[in-house]
Amino acid sequence: MRSLLITNIGELVTADPAWGEGSLGIRRNAALVIDDRRVEWIGRAADAPAADARVDAGGAAVLPGFVDSHAHLVFAGDRAAEFAARMAGQPYTGGGIRTTVGATRAACDEQLRTNVARLRGEALRQGTTTMEIKSGYGLNVTDEARSLRIAREFTTETTFLGAHVVPAEYADRPDDYVGLVCGPMLTAARSAGARWIDVFCERGAFDADHSRAILTVGADAGMGVRVHANQLTEGPGVRLAVELNAASADHCTHLSRADIDALAGSATVATLLPGAEFSTRSPYPPARALLDAGATVALATDCNPGSSFTTSMPFCIALAVREMAMTPAEAVLAATRGGAAALRRGDIGRLTVGARGDLLMLDAPSHLHLAYRPGVPLTTTVVLNGELV
Repeated sequence: MRSLLITNIGELVTADPAWGEGSLGIRRNAALVIDDRRVEWIGRAADAPAADARVDAGGAAVLPGFVDSHAHLVFAGDRAAEFAARMAGQPYTGGGIRTTVGATRAACDEQLRTNVARLRGEALRQGTTTMEIKSGYGLNVTDEARSLRIAREFTTETTFLGAHVVPAEYADRPDDYVGLVCGPMLTAARSAGARWIDVFCERGAFDADHSRAILTVGADAGMGVRVHANQLTEGPGVRLAVELNAASADHCTHLSRADIDALAGSATVATLLPGAEFSTRSPYPPARALLDAGATVALATDCNPGSSFTTSMPFCIALAVREMAMTPAEAVLAATRGGAAALRRGDIGRLTVGARGDLLMLDAPSHLHLAYRPGVPLTTTVVLNGELV
């Protein structure tokens, strides 16, 4: 590994107020050095030490790499026709998941691997340096395990989502399917290296009792807990996530005051997925209420072929600012430090001494341009683990 100096940074977003101005911890006319994959030094550009390699930012903004803590990349096929139907007025119910399950089961490993690589590459070019990847389109022992093995080739943040929906062959036997998820499927997921377990706790998917049973078995097996919660309706998902000390309750679209207060009083992050609301023409999550109550908020893409087929964290930042009443600073923090909290990671989502050497450079002087110039590919340079991508 060679040391790398990034200098002449017009605006360095450290994402830590202890390291600079305001909530983003901004430093101006700054430089930083990455050595052995970690940030080693931060200071004024005029005081920058020598390094093996040097990048001149030319006054541009530099931010921590985005942390996308919710994505479904292991799948085959697409659901463009379903999207078109929604744009013509058909409501989103989640029922199309089974279409993707059929295509994924029929695909070979190389087809799935190629698709994950394509989507992961898209995300990386836009500045996403850490990405969680779920299973959930296999829904049998063999295909869930291979989905997790393929995901593990691209990230250590892999999530077992065997409880995405009940597959067609178990439609009349949901209790039997829950038994399969809690038994042989969970064993296979652990062998495939899954770090997390997740459940779609929602009407038409898994109720509170089934969700609690699955998540408890996963936690007892050493997996961290995540929950798809309150996407389509108010329901028990958020309260279950808090009860089980889940790292994250994801979606949080339909929340009661009690749900908001529960999240604010817990260590569970509210991970908001505005790409899904954009693609399904649904109400956006109450980000302002969550932030004002003191909850920790993350932003993620929910990249999947049905309800949010985007890998762009900048797009999600722009949506959060325009549609969810978040300030640009709050949205950037949610896409970096918030995502890290949703993965219970302290080494990513910030640029401070000791943090992992993951960052992005914008063709812009400020983080404000991520929301100010939506849809424009502003990321010019990405550093992953201390290496220029």
